[in-house]
Amino acid sequence: MPEFLYKAKDATGGTVEGVVEAATAAEASATLTDRGLNVVALTSREKRAVYELPLQYFSRVRSRDVVIFSRQLSVLVGANVAIVQALHTVARQTVSPKLRAIINEVANDVEAGTRLSVALAKHPKAFHSFYVNMVRSGETSGRLDEVLTYLADQLERDYDLVSKVKGSMYYPAFIVIGMFVAGFFMMTFVVPRLVAVLTESGAKLPFATRLLIGVSSFFVSFWWLILLIVGGGLAFLSWYLKTPEGGRLWATLTLRMPIFGGIFQRLAVVRMVRSLRTLLEGGVDAVTSLEITADVVDNPLYRDLILRTAREVRDGRPISTVFAREPKIIPLTVSQMMAVGEETGKLTDILDRLGQFYSREIENMLGGLVTLIEPIIIVVIGIAVAFMILAILLPIYNLSQAF
Repeated sequence: MPEFLYKAKDATGGTVEGVVEAATAAEASATLTDRGLNVVALTSREKRAVYELPLQYFSRVRSRDVVIFSRQLSVLVGANVAIVQALHTVARQTVSPKLRAIINEVANDVEAGTRLSVALAKHPKAFHSFYVNMVRSGETSGRLDEVLTYLADQLERDYDLVSKVKGSMYYPAFIVIGMFVAGFFMMTFVVPRLVAVLTESGAKLPFATRLLIGVSSFFVSFWWLILLIVGGGLAFLSWYLKTPEGGRLWATLTLRMPIFGGIFQRLAVVRMVRSLRTLLEGGVDAVTSLEITADVVDNPLYRDLILRTAREVRDGRPISTVFAREPKIIPLTVSQMMAVGEETGKLTDILDRLGQFYSREIENMLGGLVTLIEPIIIVVIGIAVAFMILAILLPIYNLSQAF
């Protein structure tokens, strides 16, 4: 059914904007009039959709956009602005075309009588079950503005933490990629021209020079095969990691890495305890909180463990019992402190302290990681450069000595 964008005045004289579905413009105007609105402007949405569709199709909803949406909506709801009007106001200020379209759809659903949590649940790629359940608890308790503010704070902490981890990886990743690109260029274009003089001399070449010539010849003759293998390998790896077996294998390997394993483990623990605390604080029962947290952690090993914990909690066992049996995945500190929290009835406080503690640990580990990686990269680059210089200059020096 066609959609029409409208601007109208409500009973209080305030301006209201939104979208209404109707067969014709006259029917849309009549529908708005029945709602008690005085129509100011009414335009078909068809032309606008033609231009917005590509942006909505290719764009994605970022975590940062959801954080901003939550904070803006909490301010408007806290100021007693009607939820539909607040949603339309936030939609106009949203930069992401994808999220703007979703917010407008949510506003239309709410205007039609749907609860906000139900309308948000229709868009799982933008609003996770964790988000939806927290909004539902806010609607039930009548503290929606407080819940939205709390959600924005929690999501922002999680976003900042993940950003710090990614930011720490950018520098070494950039250096490593640059090394491979420079090596490929040297082997394909530079080295063949330098070694041509050496091979024409007929002198006996050192092993390092012969190895360099062999590698360079392979790059020149089969560069297309190298690119094909690398591209195919990356495509296969991307597909395999999305399978259940590949996801578990990758999760296991990341946790066993000498340096990075501790960071990935603490990152998963922080997301787990923060999500669990937020849900319990919002009045969600323990079993449901665990089931939602299992998806939020986004790690197959932790997901299986948390779901197994949820089943045992349903049978009457404490949360810390299952965690204590998996010291390789859950640090003993977590299970022991959670046991104390369950015994004293202060589990949410304990989870908050655990989240703060492991967040600081991650920051300290990231600082040490950057400090450690820099000299390692310098040594590797130095060895590579020394080998190439030795392979090229040593035979040239031998030729000069012969004359």
